[in-house]
Amino acid sequence: MSELDLAISLALRAGELLREGFRRGGFAGLRRTAKGLTTPYDLKSDRLLVEGLSSHFPDHNLWTEETGLVDRGSEYTWLVDPLDGTTNFASGNPLFCVSLALLRGGRPVLGVTFLPVLGELYLVERGKGAFLERTETGERFRLRVSEVDRLEEAYLYSCEGSETDRGRTGRMVGILYPRVRDLRKLGSAGVEASWVACGRGDAYAATALQPWDVAATVPLVEEAGGRVTGFRGEEWRPERMDLIFSNGRLHGRLVDLLSAL
Repeated sequence: MSELDLAISLALRAGELLREGFRRGGFAGLRRTAKGLTTPYDLKSDRLLVEGLSSHFPDHNLWTEETGLVDRGSEYTWLVDPLDGTTNFASGNPLFCVSLALLRGGRPVLGVTFLPVLGELYLVERGKGAFLERTETGERFRLRVSEVDRLEEAYLYSCEGSETDRGRTGRMVGILYPRVRDLRKLGSAGVEASWVACGRGDAYAATALQPWDVAATVPLVEEAGGRVTGFRGEEWRPERMDLIFSNGRLHGRLVDLLSAL
C-alpha cells in the first residue's frame, strides 16, 4: 500500500469514528477554553492513526498533537492531527477534520484532510495536483484557488491557532477586517486552509499555528495554485508559525499588512 493510499484509508476510518462520536454528542460540558479542550475522541482517533501508521511504516517518525514526537531517526515524518476543530466537535458544529501529512526532510510531500460530517476528502501529492473527493459519490475534482485579485473584494478566514495573546489576535483582525469584503472564523485550520485551496475563500491568516494544524494543507494550497508563507514572506517550516495561505494574487498585499505584527 502506498503512503497516500494508507493515509486515505486511515483518515476515512478515523473520520467514521469521529462522525459516530459527533452524532452521540454530549461533549458541551467538557468545554473549558477553546485552547484547553480534549475529548475522548481526540484520543481514540489518535490511537487509531498512530497504530495504523506504525504498523505499515514502522521506521517512519511520528508527530501527533496528542502523542507528541516519536523520533525513529528517519528522513520521513508523519504529522497528524487526529481531530482539528475539537471545540467545534464538542459544540455540535460539523466543521472539524482529520489531518495527516508526510514530510521528507522537513518538507511536506503529501497530505490528506477529511471532513467526516461533510464527506469532503482533500488530497495532495507534491507535483501531482490537489483534489477534492466527495466520499458519498466517489467523485473527484481537481482544485484551483480563486482568481480574486483585489483585497477589498476578498473573503478571508482567520484564527489564532495556539496564540494565547488575544490582543495580538485582535490587532491582526483590526488590520484585516476594514480592508476586505468579509473576515470569517471557522474554528479549524484544516478546514480554513482547505477552503482556500478550493476557492471558497481567497486567503487565510492565522497566528501561532502548530505544524500538525497545517502540514497537510501547505502543499494542498500550493498545488492548487496558491501560496503559503509566514507573515514576513518566509517559507513554511515544521514548527509553530504565523501563516498566510492565499490564492497568490493577494499574497504580497497581505505580507505587507501583517509583516510588522
